[in-house]
Amino acid sequence: MGLGGCIILIAVGAILAFATDWHMQGVNLTLVGVILMAVGLIGVVTFSSIARRRRVLLPGSTTVVEEDRNRDGYRA
Repeated sequence: MGLGGCIILIAVGAILAFATDWHMQGVNLTLVGVILMAVGLIGVVTFSSIARRRRVLLPGSTTVVEEDRNRDGYRA
């Protein structure tokens, strides 16, 4: 599940927990919403930690910048 799926879980959970007044026999929609938000938050944290590990910079890598100079040795 990607970052978008986690955000959708958080949004659906928030809607169920705070914006609905439905009453179903045997199902507490507020609790279901809170559980969905918690799962979405855990997914965001997990996705962020995995994405942070993937961003590894190579040690000692440098950027070479070449400048254009005219025949007198001055920048063009």
